Amino acid sequence: MSPTATPADADVIMRLYDLRREERMRKARSWFLGNFKNIRTTEELFKLAPAGSDENASFRMVVSYWDMAAGFANSGAVNQDLFFRSSNEMLFVWLRASEVVPQLRIMRNNPLAYSDLEAAANAMTEWMEERAPGAYEGFRKMVLG
Repeated sequence: MSPTATPADADVIMRLYDLRREERMRKARSWFLGNFKNIRTTEELFKLAPAGSDENASFRMVVSYWDMAAGFANSGAVNQDLFFRSSNEMLFVWLRASEVVPQLRIMRNNPLAYSDLEAAANAMTEWMEERAPGAYEGFRKMVLG
């Protein structure tokens, strides 16, 4: 990964932003922001978003989108510093979903499920703390209440 962001990195960030503006994705993000709170178990997840429901599709759309985008930053396909500067939403999504992800991994027999999202969220936490000690904790409290 180049230590300095390039115009190509900026182009990837803008493309990721455009994907977030797509109508169905906006609906999914809005649902996630407003409804996916304090979910700690898969039982709670499936009560809120039953398999086959629009809500379940919204959950999967948001979390898998950010897992994909995080993979770009983790692999060096996009400059990680620029990725973190561009949006806190990835970390927001991880904080809200982090308690159910380990359970989903077991349920799906896939220990790699959402692993890019988790790795990038951990790296972003360190990135935030290096630049402004206490920033992560303040953000976490805002997201989780």
